[in-house]
Amino acid sequence: MLIFALPLIFGDLLQQFYNIADSVIIGRFVSAEALAAVGSAYTLMVFITSVILGLCMGASVLFSIYYGSGDDSRLKNSITVSFIIISAVSSLLCAGSLVFIDHIMAFMNIPPEIYSMLKDYLRIIFYGIPFTFIYNFFSSLLRAIGNSFVPLCFLSVSVVLNIGLDLLFILGFGWGVGGAASATVISQAFSAIGLFAYAGIKYPELSLDFRALRWDRGQLRDILTFSSLTCLQQSVMNFGILLVQGVVNKFGVVVMAAFAAAVKIDSFAYMPVQDFGNAFSTFVAQNYGAGKKDRIIKGARGAVACVMAFSLIVSVLVMAFSRHLMLMFVDASEEEVIEEGIRYLWIEGPFYFMIGILFLLYGYYRAVGKPGMSTVLTVFSLGTRVGLSYALSPVAGVQGIWWSIPIGWFLADAAGIAYYYFCRKKI
Repeated sequence: MLIFALPLIFGDLLQQFYNIADSVIIGRFVSAEALAAVGSAYTLMVFITSVILGLCMGASVLFSIYYGSGDDSRLKNSITVSFIIISAVSSLLCAGSLVFIDHIMAFMNIPPEIYSMLKDYLRIIFYGIPFTFIYNFFSSLLRAIGNSFVPLCFLSVSVVLNIGLDLLFILGFGWGVGGAASATVISQAFSAIGLFAYAGIKYPELSLDFRALRWDRGQLRDILTFSSLTCLQQSVMNFGILLVQGVVNKFGVVVMAAFAAAVKIDSFAYMPVQDFGNAFSTFVAQNYGAGKKDRIIKGARGAVACVMAFSLIVSVLVMAFSRHLMLMFVDASEEEVIEEGIRYLWIEGPFYFMIGILFLLYGYYRAVGKPGMSTVLTVFSLGTRVGLSYALSPVAGVQGIWWSIPIGWFLADAAGIAYYYFCRKKI
């Protein structure tokens, strides 16, 4: 399980490294206003991507179950049906985002001084949504059958290409945030097309087959259930973050820039345990399909131990080097931004183990056929965060927003563990 998880972890660490490099280049060579704009765009794009990723992750659970049980016919058909459904949703997302861009920005409470800059950035980024779908679909498919290394290879090349184009477009051509957006879309296109071609050549038995397509009602119901509930979980999780971003934006550009940098550090810190949760989900789903309950129990114990140990180490490192981490994003003269970012990290940092356990709970309930419970935990966690952010920020200021996050993690962990102990015989 750990060996399978390592490419997932390295892949997302690379992605986060790109996000950090992108923010460093923009924050240091464009302006703090540009960093605030791209930070707000990042939160929005994580939400949009989460819809696509959730659909792909949900379908991949079924792929793993069919693969574990050796049902090749249902596996191949489910791949084609899922591709049609998710590609349609992605197309609607792309068109809707471009049409309603002004309404989206109004909802996010974007300050006037960065409005036009952010709009130019988003207009370019939205054109990359179809490439985001293609990459995530085929990477989910390969991971479902146990190949997590190849998606890492394509992502690695894409990240290097992205950073190179960032430097060329921003420093060389002086395109500002528009250059950063163009670099992102071009690199996304490369990884999507490359992975699509690889999957078709290397695994022809799993390739899309529209001629032999069967719209089996039972299978279609399973695909829609797993995909829609996992999509709801992912999108609710990131929609909650988007709502929190809206509260943050009310405090001005300084807090927005601090939040943009600190969230990048935050995501980088707990991304490995999120990927380990996804690997744990694939492990459980394959063994669930094969009926190997003892391996599931043994794997769960090992997964909890790994997550706790890793989270505690990362917490110590983030808190010890919080100032140095913030200085990666902003110039030393931006003392207000740095101090606010440090406050955020010192509130979040000690509690990474709680979100690590939460990711394991998400993965476990998806894999044993209860994706609805993962969604319930997500809604519970994010509902608490958003509610407390709006309730505490008028009283405690921006620190009320920061404290709402670990409180939400704790309450969701308690609910997920309690549900397991009350219902474990049934599960």
